[in-house]
Amino acid sequence: MVDLVALAIPAGPDFVRALSDEWEKGNAVAPIDARLTGPERDRVLSAVKPTHVISAAGDRTPLDGGEPAEPGDALVVATSGTSGLPKAVVLEHHAVESSARLTSSRLNIDPAIDRWLCCLPVSHIGGLSVITRALLTGTPLTVHPRFDPSAVTDAVRNDGVTRVSLVTRALAQVDSSMFTTVLLGGAAPPPDRPANVIATYGSTETGSGIVYERAALDGVELRADDDGQLWVRSPTLLRCYRDGFDPKDAAGWYPTGDAGTIQDGVLSVQGRIGDVIVSGGEKIWPVRIEPIIRSLPGVVDAVVLGRPDNEWGHEVVAVVEGDVATAPSLEQIRDAVRAELPDWWAPRSVRVVSSFPRTALGKIRRSEVSPHEPSN
Repeated sequence: MVDLVALAIPAGPDFVRALSDEWEKGNAVAPIDARLTGPERDRVLSAVKPTHVISAAGDRTPLDGGEPAEPGDALVVATSGTSGLPKAVVLEHHAVESSARLTSSRLNIDPAIDRWLCCLPVSHIGGLSVITRALLTGTPLTVHPRFDPSAVTDAVRNDGVTRVSLVTRALAQVDSSMFTTVLLGGAAPPPDRPANVIATYGSTETGSGIVYERAALDGVELRADDDGQLWVRSPTLLRCYRDGFDPKDAAGWYPTGDAGTIQDGVLSVQGRIGDVIVSGGEKIWPVRIEPIIRSLPGVVDAVVLGRPDNEWGHEVVAVVEGDVATAPSLEQIRDAVRAELPDWWAPRSVRVVSSFPRTALGKIRRSEVSPHEPSN
């Protein structure tokens, strides 16, 4: 058995050094969001169960109740998944190395001329995988403590950064043409993105992105079962969760919880299986409706949910982030949706909220968004 060391260190050179040092010792590492305090930090630590924690000051402290990791484990990454409750994903060294190799191969990374920028939270796989990819391939790396548009521009001009991972909300704040490649994760990608902006599909359990522009990386297998759920088999997959549960089947396939199709090697994701709305016996996928609503003037973002209805089973509700004075009306939303989708996909009601609850990556916490008007 080996130590599992939690790194409660802000993103930057100290974090990279601590990760490298613990790996050199044969230990596994769990990145902890250094901003967390109180009950939320306790919930994450309870899921991860580290044996030690290293603080921003560099102090290495043993923790009561910590559990060692297995030899070969490299990372334990906390993820809230769809429930909002933290789960801890265990990734072995061979999975992390496979992710670095497959990604770098698809992108034609050349350590002699390329340089990665990490400006996403390192407590999430999207930011952490930039660091591990650079370390394991010998590619130069710049790490920022947080996303800052002006600092991103400076990194290109001063450090020679050529590659970066971003989320959709950050993409709109930088000039993507500065980069050879922008890997885009998180929320749905804009349909009119430049050719160098690559939409990715993956999760913490898959060791970061495993599908680029709807095509699986080499060595990654995809299939859809009879119920439409997507399954993945890949050398990048998790070993198990920290509680010991292995979600893979006996043949090594991981159920993603997403619905989709694969035709001629091209992946189409319809959305989370739990997000589907059944109204009047018809399946309605929010992921098809939300981009249409987002394109309307006055809309910052949108979530489409189902609300129980005695006649239809569920009715479609649009929850729009914006200003009540400038947000589109229900009829404007319905007209826009009906112009592209069947009539029964059009929302029957709309709520306007000033902001959505979001993760550190800017992803909407759907489980915390309600289709109901708040009671007075």
